[in-house]
Amino acid sequence: MENEIAATILNQAFKIHTELGPGLLESVYEKCLQYELMQAGYDAKVQVPVPMNYKSISFEAGFRIDVLVENKVLVEVKSVESLAPVHFAQTLTYLRMKDLKLGLLINFNTKRLKDGIHRVVNNL
Repeated sequence: MENEIAATILNQAFKIHTELGPGLLESVYEKCLQYELMQAGYDAKVQVPVPMNYKSISFEAGFRIDVLVENKVLVEVKSVESLAPVHFAQTLTYLRMKDLKLGLLINFNTKRLKDGIHRVVNNL
C-alpha cells in the first residue's frame, strides 16, 4: 500500500516540478502536492501537527509533518540548495515518532527532480 501511495506522490511531484520548476517556497510545493493528491483521490493533509511528550513536558505540536498521505506516507518537502544529513535524520525521526514506515524527502529546488528524491524507511 505504501509503495503505491509513494508512486502516486512521485508522479504528482514530477508534474508539479515540470510545471512550476525550482526556486519557489516549500509551502507552495506542499499546497500544490496536496491539491494534486486530492485530485487523484487520496487523503492528503499539510502541516499536520504531531503532539509529543518529553518527560513531564507536553507539546501540542512537537513538530509538523509537511504532507501526510492516507495516514501512511510522510512527505518532507524541501526547497534548498542541497540536502544536508540533518534533513534525512529529521525525516527518520518524524517517521519514528508517528510510527510510520515510509517517508519521502523531496527537494524541489533541483534542475532535475529525480536528483532531489529520497526514500527514507523506518525499520519499525
